[in-house]
Amino acid sequence: MKTASLKEIKTELENVPSQELMLLCLRLAKFKKENKELLNYLLFESTDEQEYVKGVNEMLGEIFLTVNTKNIYFAKKTIRKIIRTANRYIKYSPAETTETEILLFVCEKINSLQINLKKNTALLSLYLSLIKRINKAVNAMHEDMQYDYNKAVENLSVNL
Repeated sequence: MKTASLKEIKTELENVPSQELMLLCLRLAKFKKENKELLNYLLFESTDEQEYVKGVNEMLGEIFLTVNTKNIYFAKKTIRKIIRTANRYIKYSPAETTETEILLFVCEKINSLQINLKKNTALLSLYLSLIKRINKAVNAMHEDMQYDYNKAVENLSVNL
């Protein structure tokens, strides 16, 4: 079975009545958690981006409380889980600042864990790749917005 292209799906959805469209969306949300999360974002949280970022940061903060700092292996696994979760929530939002703010929060929390990143190359490269992503996102923003975020990134880099 060949899957239809996005353009074909779009033209077909234009012909579907609104009641049937709602049923299709609900059926789609049933099968995958990410679809349900995306619909939740679009329906309830897309109007207030700052509140969305705050909620995601709170949820990530709760996961950070479970990081096992005694064993670097388990700490690394949990940090990777946190980054995967952050990436999932970042991709729902089209706002430029969302990715930067969430990743800055993750980096700040990694710094607060009191783990020596220099001793573990995997964690260090993970941290540096986060900073690289933040820099890329900041460079894509308007110049007025870049200044504050660049200062925050410099503070993160100093802590290495």
